[in-house]
Amino acid sequence: MEQVAYLRSDEKYTLVVWEGGEALIRKSIRELADELDPERFAQVHRSVIVNLHQVAQVDRGPNETAEVRLKGRTEVLPVSRSFVHVFRHM
Repeated sequence: MEQVAYLRSDEKYTLVVWEGGEALIRKSIRELADELDPERFAQVHRSVIVNLHQVAQVDRGPNETAEVRLKGRTEVLPVSRSFVHVFRHM
């Protein structure tokens, strides 16, 4: 799981993205959150879990939200108010 950059909920499926590709799996983001190492992975939005070792930058947004940019990736992932505390130390 170290190669996984992030996971994003897609209705009944979860999109798993890593450096070499991506795949849809039939597991909810909630189920996966319970199985992942909390030292490495953090839920940052109700539909997004990121690999903390892949975070390159966190941009603060309005209303205590933020956006996460990952190393070597172009996607910008949302961080909701209820999860912004994950990055307080960064």
